Amino acid sequence: MTIDSTDLDRLTAQVVGPVLSPGDDRYAEETATWNLALPHRPVVAVGATCVADVQAAVRFAAAQDLPVAVVATGHGAFVSADGAVLINVRRMDGVTIDAQARTATVGAAVEMQALVDAAAEEGLAPMAGSSPNVGVVGFTLGGGISPTFGRTHGYAADHVLAAEIVTPDGEVRRVDADTAPDLFWAIRGGKGNFGVVTSLTIALFPVTRFYGGGLFFPGEHAAEVVAAYRALIDGAPEELTASIAFLRLPPAPFVPEPLRGRFTVHVRIAYLGTADEGAPLIAGLRAAAPLLIDAVAEMPFTGIAAIHADPVDPLPTYEASAELADFPQEAADALVAVAGPGADLPVLMVEIRQLGGALARAPRTPSAVPHRSGGFQLFAAAVGAPGMGEEFRPALEGVVKAFSPWATGHTQINFLTGYDSELPAVARAYTADSYARLRRIKATVDPRNLFRINHNIPPAA
Repeated sequence: MTIDSTDLDRLTAQVVGPVLSPGDDRYAEETATWNLALPHRPVVAVGATCVADVQAAVRFAAAQDLPVAVVATGHGAFVSADGAVLINVRRMDGVTIDAQARTATVGAAVEMQALVDAAAEEGLAPMAGSSPNVGVVGFTLGGGISPTFGRTHGYAADHVLAAEIVTPDGEVRRVDADTAPDLFWAIRGGKGNFGVVTSLTIALFPVTRFYGGGLFFPGEHAAEVVAAYRALIDGAPEELTASIAFLRLPPAPFVPEPLRGRFTVHVRIAYLGTADEGAPLIAGLRAAAPLLIDAVAEMPFTGIAAIHADPVDPLPTYEASAELADFPQEAADALVAVAGPGADLPVLMVEIRQLGGALARAPRTPSAVPHRSGGFQLFAAAVGAPGMGEEFRPALEGVVKAFSPWATGHTQINFLTGYDSELPAVARAYTADSYARLRRIKATVDPRNLFRINHNIPPAA
């Protein structure tokens, strides 16, 4: 589709940031996302600098009857923005900390590490995820499972106090549990289906240090390490969160030498306490097998990225996931069989994340984040070149299938992937009642489904 030049000039005059079409300088830069698996060719890209820019772009899309795509960091850019109006909010990255109220107000594109660092200056910490450069807003609207606070305080979405959102009519609304309870409920779990969330006000916690990091073991000891991991999490206090990953890292310079080009097992530890309290908890794990790297120590909360050591540079990633009810010995055996040292698997990582604790409890303010009974999250990721989704699909689905006896049949919202873009797959992320309510709210807020370049929740008929 080609936009009439007069309409495009009118939009350009209304927007402070850049307005770019295919062929323009900086168009490729403005449409780039962190996940390089899928190229995006929107009809027009708007580099929003403020809420008024977002409003202008949304109203333009509505007038042109075009869908709206939103990108902040682009970690979750799983649906093609071809033919859409893409709003890049990366310039909206302000952070305001209210130390007395223990809250932070973050712009649409604030990255997690930036919020962690800003809060730390006041002796506080947010519900941070595993990746330092994932967007706070996207992480939180998808539920937000924190490897440090999740088991003690629940989902990040449970601790949103207010939001500012530009709805599909181009209006700005400030929503909270009192002013717009339905919309406030829906955005916390419904992700980007209801408009552009331009800021969130969230709770912070008085935490400055923790005990954690990563333990890396040779892959040939996978069975022993998994056994020790299961012993660790059996009856673990809610202050402790541990996950385990089987890694097949490339022989690349950015990979630490002991892990380069070999199969290894990575156990991630986060304990909200001191080293004196935490070290005895993981003593059996440390003794399970020879260690390649022991990076578990007491450290400032600003160092939480060391727990998972997620990649920060853009990559073409392909992912699959499943929620597990439990992780018994039989599931541990399945993990070793499907992804252990004897498996021929073109997958970079197969991970089991521990849930439970406060993640299983209902929050004070209800949200659309469902399925709080799962005990573990399975996640598998492959890295290749752009457009390799179908090549990796059999291997990724084979991993998920190996855990089908323990799968709940549900999916955590933030773990929906590029393979989950069809409506039935999205629906499995919610309970039947929650999904029906989300569709009713969608019909009120976005009856034309302009916000459909996402894991889409269509409006109710």
